[in-house]
Amino acid sequence: METIGYLVSDCGRRLRRVFDQRVRELGITGPQARLLLMVNRKPGRAQSYYAGELDVEPITLTRMLDRMEEAELIERCADPDDRRARLIRCTGHGQSLIVRIEDAAAAFNADMLSTFAKEDSDALQALMERLSERINEMFVTREEDNG
Repeated sequence: METIGYLVSDCGRRLRRVFDQRVRELGITGPQARLLLMVNRKPGRAQSYYAGELDVEPITLTRMLDRMEEAELIERCADPDDRRARLIRCTGHGQSLIVRIEDAAAAFNADMLSTFAKEDSDALQALMERLSERINEMFVTREEDNG
């Protein structure tokens, strides 16, 4: 029998692969789509913040941002409080792509959950939220123990 941890991890890996395939049709990579959605939800943060949230190395994020800035999806602005830091915001072009990414994500979510009855998908949502909260608690506790 597979453990819950393995199943969640395996589902997450495959979920990312299918999501990446779907957004590739929009002319953007999965990691770029996730970054664009994150910048839209939490605009004006430093590059280091987004690198941490996406769990990627800063140099990896810098390269991704270079390509996205070239495509006019994001803009980097000087941080008035830290001249070394760059703040990230979506451009108008980025905003229009976000709408299409969100539509693709909603269709993906509906397709993924189509195998469940409404009450089962609601129960799964609630259980996953509880699991996520617990994992976050464990992560914070672990970081505090190592800090």
